[in-house]
Amino acid sequence: MADIHPNLKLLMRFNPNDPESSAGLFAEDFVWHYFNPRLPEIEGDYTGFAGLKRFFQKMAKKSDASFKVNPVTAIPIGNELLVSHVQNTMTLEGGPLAINAVVVWRFVDGQIAEAWDIPAVHEVAASPADL
Repeated sequence: MADIHPNLKLLMRFNPNDPESSAGLFAEDFVWHYFNPRLPEIEGDYTGFAGLKRFFQKMAKKSDASFKVNPVTAIPIGNELLVSHVQNTMTLEGGPLAINAVVVWRFVDGQIAEAWDIPAVHEVAASPADL
């Protein structure tokens, strides 16, 4: 059995559905970049762990607390980057949605230093099975 890459082990400890439980995983100057022109009020950069929590709070508010991240796969790339595929589910504007997203993570000195969250903006479904 192959060893699990250290960055994957670190990322597996992050619970996006309860970010408060993961505070020690993030660098002090961590930045979360969120790109989604369909949610311009949420799109942007969120700095520090407080910024990350603010992003998830905004998503919870926008989705009536239904926003959930469902990991699909993650691939380490060298010792600094990791690319993950997730399917986000939520209720938005009264209807259920499932959205594929890719998150590119950057690791520095054993901590998560930066992440780029890029959701599909044209491929949206009522459930993950429809994607």
